[in-house]
Amino acid sequence: MPPRPELPRRRPAAVRRRAASGAVRALTSREAGLVLLRIAAMAALYYGAAELGLQQQLVRGQVTPLWPPTGVAVAGLLAVGPRVWPGIALGAFLANVSLGPSIPAVLLIVAGNTLAPVCAYLLLRRAGFRTELDRLRDVPALVFLGALGGMLVSATVGSAVLLVSGAIDGSDFWPTWSVWWTGDAMGVLVVTPFLLMLRRVRRPVGAGWPRWAEAAALAAGTVLVTHLATRTSNASLLFLVFPFLIWAAYRFRQPGAATCTLAVSTLAILAAAGGSGPFAGHDLFSNMVTLQAFNGTAALTALLLAAVVTERDETHQEIKRLCSRLAEVVAQIEPRPEAYGRTGYEPGYEAGDSVADGSGAEPPAGAEGESGAGAVRSPGGPDRHERRASYGRAADAEGAGFREAGLRDADLRDADAAGAEVRGAEVRGAEVRSTEARGTDVSRTDVSGTEARRDDES
Repeated sequence: MPPRPELPRRRPAAVRRRAASGAVRALTSREAGLVLLRIAAMAALYYGAAELGLQQQLVRGQVTPLWPPTGVAVAGLLAVGPRVWPGIALGAFLANVSLGPSIPAVLLIVAGNTLAPVCAYLLLRRAGFRTELDRLRDVPALVFLGALGGMLVSATVGSAVLLVSGAIDGSDFWPTWSVWWTGDAMGVLVVTPFLLMLRRVRRPVGAGWPRWAEAAALAAGTVLVTHLATRTSNASLLFLVFPFLIWAAYRFRQPGAATCTLAVSTLAILAAAGGSGPFAGHDLFSNMVTLQAFNGTAALTALLLAAVVTERDETHQEIKRLCSRLAEVVAQIEPRPEAYGRTGYEPGYEAGDSVADGSGAEPPAGAEGESGAGAVRSPGGPDRHERRASYGRAADAEGAGFREAGLRDADLRDADAAGAEVRGAEVRGAEVRSTEARGTDVSRTDVSGTEARRDDES
């Protein structure tokens, strides 16, 4: 009796669990290091953007018409994920600790500033938002869910904390709330698209000097016209910048639209903070309404147009691709009448005619039906029949070219193959019943073992 083979010994369950837990701990350690690095980067970016935004504060040294950190936070959450929210909280705390009335008030403000971007992120993900902003539905989602909806949290919490702590009076609550809300919303609407496009921008391939000259002219014209419009007392001149926004969106898509929108909004905010141009001689609430209406309209127009143009281009490319594939398919199945002169085929040949390149040679043995003729002959009957085969049904192969076809064990019943060119076809073991093959070129055809029934000469 042969000896039984030894089975490999399995390690004890405890050893396996320790090894698996060690691998998980090692993987978690690497991921934890990456997450900590991203949190630190988010905190640094948030704090830097906060210091930049506080340069144009309007209420109590900490409420501004444009709060860039909200745009940085939402863009970071969309690009990296929700794991970086501690970086948002840390950056918000560092930015507000020197401004808040007290530590508890600062902590509540930090909680509101952290919760607002997270809510905006969750709402955008719920709506299926794509960071490419290449669909028309993405722009309204960013405006109404990310900017206007999500930032209600930070504005309400922050203004309420300032009111309860005595930092502002009751009469200043709504002006403070409006500035806080619009500043946070404009940060998302203006800064977030720019950052999302900045992470995807690449040096254009094959762009010549005319393209670069056009981009330079667009940038110079946008800055010049916006500067002039914000330095005159006529508010209607602000709309002179819209042709440049349309130009940017149509010619440079999302990157151009986001960049020009950021430049226009920044110049308008500087004019509103300085009380110059169309913002001179008005109270804070009126200036905020005018400023945010202009910024929101500019951003919405540019981003919507860029999304529409991008969708049009993608649809055009898809149509071209489908047309190309359709042309290839048609070229493969299209009849080739010019093959008649090349193969010696003449439609309507009689029994016994040569079909092998016009040389007078007889077809191979086994290619004849019950009538005993030396060629595949077609029975009388209807002009068109249904071909039932393993690869398709109801196929009309009249005048089609089939070269080097492998049809082993195929079932071809009532096939209409009038004028078909079948060269070098391998039809071993095929069952051909009631086949109409008038004038079929079956030269060099291997039909060994073929069963042909009810075939008669056409």
